[in-house]
Amino acid sequence: MTSLKELIKNNKKVVIPWFLFMVSLVFIYVQENKINYLTENPNEVAAEDARETLQAVGKLIVLPTDETPTIAKVTDLEALKSMTFFKEATIGDKILIYEKAGKAILYNPKINKIIEIAPFDLNKDNTVATGSNR
Repeated sequence: MTSLKELIKNNKKVVIPWFLFMVSLVFIYVQENKINYLTENPNEVAAEDARETLQAVGKLIVLPTDETPTIAKVTDLEALKSMTFFKEATIGDKILIYEKAGKAILYNPKINKIIEIAPFDLNKDNTVATGSNR
């Protein structure tokens, strides 16, 4: 009886492509499942993204523990260009807003840096004042 080692050694031209094909199938299967999960569970994906953002920012600065922040993503720099708080912002940056603590944090996940911190106040007429609008 031949061992697996001998079989592979004697049939390299068949075994290696077959092995690569099987690895490719597994990769495609995993990616397909990931895509299905993302499309079927957007709230869970958003919650996981929020947890990861809080964990990353929490390693850089002490965060308030008595409230859950509102987290937003910078998607349009043109709309924000008049606010000094967003002067160094880039697409994909995250904004953490702590209403009770009265603070807003601009975080860049690509470079893992806090870009800006400013006082935050949601006025009675639902307008935002960040203390860094000049």
